[in-house]
Amino acid sequence: MASIAFTPQLSADATAALSGSLKGNNASSRAAKAKANGEDFEAMFLNSMFQQMFEGVGKGKFSGGPGATIWRSFLTDEYSKSFVKAGGIGLAKEVERALLAQQEIR
Repeated sequence: MASIAFTPQLSADATAALSGSLKGNNASSRAAKAKANGEDFEAMFLNSMFQQMFEGVGKGKFSGGPGATIWRSFLTDEYSKSFVKAGGIGLAKEVERALLAQQEIR
């Protein structure tokens, strides 16, 4: 069975906001906020994935001690931020699109 992806229909303003060609102070600030929120969400998601990935790493005689586990959360946080800054995994753009679509409904 084929899966069907949900793609909301956006207005011309929302489509322009996604492409970055929107003129107008209020609409462009909403688009900028939606983009920032999408990137923040993707960073949080990636951080959670990295924490799970590193859960079993460093357990044993050469683990680095208790200090390594304390600093690991900072490491995963920086990894997630750098992944998003480098283009991410595409989740931020979808969240941004969904936020703009929700604003269109209201």
